[in-house]
Amino acid sequence: MNNRTINTKQLLSTLWIFLTVNYIFCDVFSLYYSEFLKQLLIGEIDGILFTEKFLLSFAIIMEIPMLMIVLSKILNHKQNRVLNIVCGVLMIVVQIGSLLTANNTLHYYFFSFIEICTLVIIIWFAWKWITPEQLIKTDKTTMQTR
Repeated sequence: MNNRTINTKQLLSTLWIFLTVNYIFCDVFSLYYSEFLKQLLIGEIDGILFTEKFLLSFAIIMEIPMLMIVLSKILNHKQNRVLNIVCGVLMIVVQIGSLLTANNTLHYYFFSFIEICTLVIIIWFAWKWITPEQLIKTDKTTMQTR
């Protein structure tokens, strides 16, 4: 795949959708694990107290990938590219942090692997993304060297 055959804005938005669905399903699957559910019902999981402030912080963090679904489609090239890279790196740090701070289940490790890989792909496509103008310039240079 290259920028000639894909719409990068559409691809990035779709990858953020895929990532968000993985986050949601990981949390849904966790509810079926009785040990996690018991801790959730008392409001403390692996020593992390689920206060209103904690939940607000978590909500703000989780809003980032949902917001990127829309922003990936509407921002201009430069803003889009920078924001996808920055948010991708930020969400990788958050995901790795969550892996290091709790006793995790097998399904959590699985989803985390998928989520981190998706974020790496988002960063890669944003990093390699060139504008149509850059593509035309590259094509002209290639034609002149032939």
